[in-house]
Amino acid sequence: MKTRTKARCIALQVLYECDLTDHDPGEVLGNHLSEESLAPILEDFIRRIIFGVIPIIPKLDQLIAEHAPEWPLDQVAVIDRNIIRIALWEFAVEECTPLKVAINEAIELAKFYGSDSTPRFVNGVLGSLAERQTEIYQSFHQKPSQNTL
Repeated sequence: MKTRTKARCIALQVLYECDLTDHDPGEVLGNHLSEESLAPILEDFIRRIIFGVIPIIPKLDQLIAEHAPEWPLDQVAVIDRNIIRIALWEFAVEECTPLKVAINEAIELAKFYGSDSTPRFVNGVLGSLAERQTEIYQSFHQKPSQNTL
C-alpha cells in the first residue's frame, strides 16, 4: 500500500470513529499513531486531513447532500460520508491533491472499507462535485467582506 494511501486509511478510521462516538479526535489519532510507524510528513498529512475536515463537516455534508439527492444524508453510510469528505477536502477545499488522484484514492478506500455499492456511489457523488471544484474552493476561501464606516 502506498504511504499516502495508508495515511488516508488512518485518517478515515479516525474520522469514522469520531463520527460514531464522542471520542476526542486528537486522542483517537494518538491511539492510531501509536500503533503505526509512519514518517513525520505522513503523520502531518493525517492531522491535516482530520483537523481540516472536522471543523467544516456541516458544509461538506451540505455539498454531499446536494449531489446525492436520492440519498438523504442520514441514510448514507458513515464510512461512505467520510470517504467523500476526505476526497472533497483534498481536491476542492485544500487543493493538496489533484482531482483525479483524490477520486481514485477515494474509490480505493471505498473498495476496501465500503459495501459492494460504495465505490460506484462515491465515484458518482465525487464526479458531480468535481464539476463545481472551483466554486467549492472559492466558497471555503472567501475573505470576509470589509465594511468601512
